[in-house]
Amino acid sequence: MSSHREAPEISKDPVADSADLYAFVSPDHPDTVTLIANYVPLQLPASGPNFFEFGDDVLYEIHVDKNGDGRPDLTYQFRFRTELRNDRTFLYNTGPIESLDSENWNRRQFYSVTRVDASGKHTVLAEKLPCPPCNVGPLSIPDYDKLAEDAVHKLKTGEKVFAGQRADPFFVDLGAIFDLGTLRPFQDKHLVGAKLFNYAGKAVNATDKMNVHSIAIQLPLHDVRRDGKKKVRGRDPEAVIGVWTSASRRQVQVRDGRKNGDDVYVGPQVQVSRLGNPLFNEVIVPMAQKDLWNSLPPSEDKRFAEFVEQPELGALLPVLYPGLFDNLAELNKAKTARADLVAILLTGIPDGLIDDFQNNTGDVQADMLRLNTAVPPTKEPNAFGILGGDLAGFPNGRRVADDVVSISLRAIAGVTVPLVDEKFTADDAAALVEQGLSAKDASSKLLKKFPYLGVPFDGFNNPEAEDK
Repeated sequence: MSSHREAPEISKDPVADSADLYAFVSPDHPDTVTLIANYVPLQLPASGPNFFEFGDDVLYEIHVDKNGDGRPDLTYQFRFRTELRNDRTFLYNTGPIESLDSENWNRRQFYSVTRVDASGKHTVLAEKLPCPPCNVGPLSIPDYDKLAEDAVHKLKTGEKVFAGQRADPFFVDLGAIFDLGTLRPFQDKHLVGAKLFNYAGKAVNATDKMNVHSIAIQLPLHDVRRDGKKKVRGRDPEAVIGVWTSASRRQVQVRDGRKNGDDVYVGPQVQVSRLGNPLFNEVIVPMAQKDLWNSLPPSEDKRFAEFVEQPELGALLPVLYPGLFDNLAELNKAKTARADLVAILLTGIPDGLIDDFQNNTGDVQADMLRLNTAVPPTKEPNAFGILGGDLAGFPNGRRVADDVVSISLRAIAGVTVPLVDEKFTADDAAALVEQGLSAKDASSKLLKKFPYLGVPFDGFNNPEAEDK
């Protein structure tokens, strides 16, 4: 998965687990950038009476690097607080919830937004902004769309923010990929799978019909650019930003029974989760170092460069699919460092490799979503992003409908090697690798306006339950 269960320890702490990160120039407001960080993955819609929520004891942050050093120059912090109206009922709501201040809504959640600049100055932009409720069902919430719209807040400082439950838009054939690297287009060529009787099947979206909790912010482009420039050219260094999200917890948490079970927090914040490029920790970082990676800032990612230069999955493909990836096998045999993957994941793509495009941030190797903010939104987006000739798509930032799994698989399989080595010819199979899914295979319906992610699935009309 993109980052839904990417490391041993954080998989046990879903409230702090960053599932997906998106960064793109807003299609309906191209003078702004939208950043979306998803947390609390794999939510079944029918989860009462304790429906999903953000953690009151978790510090959620979205970071922007303006100068390519792998350190934040702009950070937005989100802190949540849950309030209980009625301590004599077990119910989430005691009647229909028709507004964000409905007396029938028993367990409400609010949040604050704080901006931190490069000097470390903290400015509280808003406090006690209401989240929408979880989508319980049509009797409990007759008009969820209206509640969600009311939960979009325009701040006095110009930012637009939203925090609450959304339908998970990420699509991945997880069952196939982690079943010994099965690629549906070539499953009959698999070293092991070819020997199995009737080993076939259609790609399955493992995250379909599930919800997440999203933190979304939309802000003017000049706010994220170096020196606050309103106009830049695509080749200007000031056009490119790096984005990642993180979650942190207090180093020590003490429960004091004399205070009605309230927690007492002690010690500094400790980062327990982060996410830049999709699948980086998931399929690049070895199991033994995944928890370490989650605790470090992007500026330390040179420690993991060897796993980008010689990715394990790239070595496995020629073994699992004999005869399909012979050129890749030769590249692996020569122990050639994958400069193409280093550019895509750790430094950004330099000028000159792709016509009229670059999103390079310099020499510091850091896992960040790199977005060239001078590239305008595409009227007809291609899900394969840059590999499909669409310069506004992944790995130039990441849009919600980009097929990041197939893009990443093709890159690892060798289609991007010719960008840095004109003598290398990618295997024919590399350009055909895909997971066999698209955004159309996700049941969630994306919005055309902020926060773009679709209305969460409700518990009563739970499509997962219907399928079973």
